[in-house]
Amino acid sequence: MLHPLIENAYKVLDGEALPRAEALELAERIEGEDILDLVSLANKVRHKFAGKVFACSILNAKSGLCRQNCRFCAQAEAHHTGIETYPLLSKEEILEAAGVAAANHVYSFGIVTSGYGYKQCTPEFQQLLDAMDAMHEKFPQLKICVSVGILSRETAKLLAEHHCWRYNMNLQTSPARFGELITREHSIQEKIDTIKYLQEFGVTICCGGIFGLGENWKDRVDMAFAVRELKVDGSPLNVLLPIKGTPLENLPVMSPHEVAKAFAVFRLVNPKQMIKFAAGRETTMKDFQGLLMLSGLNAMITGGYLTTRGRSVEDDRKFIGQLEKF
Repeated sequence: MLHPLIENAYKVLDGEALPRAEALELAERIEGEDILDLVSLANKVRHKFAGKVFACSILNAKSGLCRQNCRFCAQAEAHHTGIETYPLLSKEEILEAAGVAAANHVYSFGIVTSGYGYKQCTPEFQQLLDAMDAMHEKFPQLKICVSVGILSRETAKLLAEHHCWRYNMNLQTSPARFGELITREHSIQEKIDTIKYLQEFGVTICCGGIFGLGENWKDRVDMAFAVRELKVDGSPLNVLLPIKGTPLENLPVMSPHEVAKAFAVFRLVNPKQMIKFAAGRETTMKDFQGLLMLSGLNAMITGGYLTTRGRSVEDDRKFIGQLEKF
């Protein structure tokens, strides 16, 4: 017999929005074997509203020495994590990486840089725009994604004019606790403003966050609703891998059942958008990644992340084929 809270949540399949209070009840009260029923509902919602599973790839195009010092991040200047650091890659290096993604029939390719962002069109930002133009000309089948931090209306407009299909700007956690859990070097409002500038110029938005930062269930639900209110197109969801040298290095890794519940509730709150399992899929979830991909998700990052390795594209292609049969 279905738990009454889950039975009530089936209204999402009929197109009814899940209220915040009911989402929080699901997150806080569903436990044990009932989580599998919640996962099953989330997967049904994904099937009805969000379609097939697909993969994308990202490139760490500028690494480390970031003065934003986000508490979870290996690339923060204040943290001693031993990662490789380098300036923005050349146009040729970016094109080479994009060529590998195109050859592997990856749907979209993301250029990601460390740092605060670009409020003006600096020489470095122009170098990025030139690389995007070259990518569009050489690999027109590849959707161009960008994640380069905080923008102004001017720089958002320039990205739109230079073939940016999607921009990634994660809220990371509940907006109310952003300064406490993430950083005080920039504000959550700067992130929200960036998203709205890009939407103004027709760029689609990927906006999600990280589970396992020390947040509670209310924070997770609040993030899901903040994303819904921004009317974004997709959400990458990460599971924290505590990295030695960061302030969060001693946090426990989330259990698979807790992650499954977090993913499922996020899908019920956001039934129609692309939801992507990003960092943590292989490194923290290991044998449970298949279960978690059935928790309402319909996309994944393949081939590795910014500072951690992932599975091969070929292995993930086979994995997607198996997932689509469920």
